[in-house]
Amino acid sequence: MNAPILDQDFLQPAEAESVLADLARKMRGGSIIPYLGPALAELSAPAVPLTPETLADFFGTKVALPRRARGNVWASAQYIEGQRHRSTVTNLMNEAFAPQVDPTPLHEYLASLPLPLIIDTWYDGALRAAFAKRSDWGEIQGITRAGIGESLWYRFYDASGAEVDKTAVADWKTIVYKPHGGVTPAKNFLISDADYVEVLTEIDIQSPIPEVVMNLRTERSFLFVGCRFHDQMLRTYARQISKRSAQPHYALVDPEKLSLNERRFLATEQIVPLAVPLQRACEILIAG
Repeated sequence: MNAPILDQDFLQPAEAESVLADLARKMRGGSIIPYLGPALAELSAPAVPLTPETLADFFGTKVALPRRARGNVWASAQYIEGQRHRSTVTNLMNEAFAPQVDPTPLHEYLASLPLPLIIDTWYDGALRAAFAKRSDWGEIQGITRAGIGESLWYRFYDASGAEVDKTAVADWKTIVYKPHGGVTPAKNFLISDADYVEVLTEIDIQSPIPEVVMNLRTERSFLFVGCRFHDQMLRTYARQISKRSAQPHYALVDPEKLSLNERRFLATEQIVPLAVPLQRACEILIAG
């Protein structure tokens, strides 16, 4: 399928919904990998930051930030880390994401399926809460390498939240991959510029991405739900996690909010935009 062009016409609503219904069936069969962004959690009206910008604003309410860091969550975290130690950044992240985020119906639905892989890119614990009734799954989280004295990119956690060896993955029917970490179960956070320096240096050769994730994406496509690609960091992660998988991919979008960089990214990465409102899209995916 040819990549969409920047000035493309979006599918008419009925056609976009029809495509999404077909993707729902493929997802249920395991050939589509859901890639979840923070906007999905917004449907449960949580009291946590739901964009990099609002998280940066939260930091700004706690620490007086220089102008160069304001509005940029990674630069804000880096400034705080440099001025007040890493523990301050971790404590602020814990505070920001302390409120429980209730799973949305889509979280609950995804957790009910024996999907091979789900990507969850925000720091909240809604998806883990949705898996509460299952014991045959596990989670891989990206971790900061700052000050740990280990050559690790990620850690493994079972359904109970206990850290386990990577060999446990063989027994998991579903793997949840949180590349930026998460508040549950162990408060792992990639958030500061320093956290990402080594990751971005190595990510082209895929070292920071778990081998099992690389294996599972082969011959599968991605469906981006609740995601934005208006920041280079977000685009880099989406590109590298979906690398060497089956194209095309699909993304739920609001055409009125898409930046030029987002349109270029969708075109370059062969991501088909589906202009279906998120609430309606969730209903279609659940109906499957």
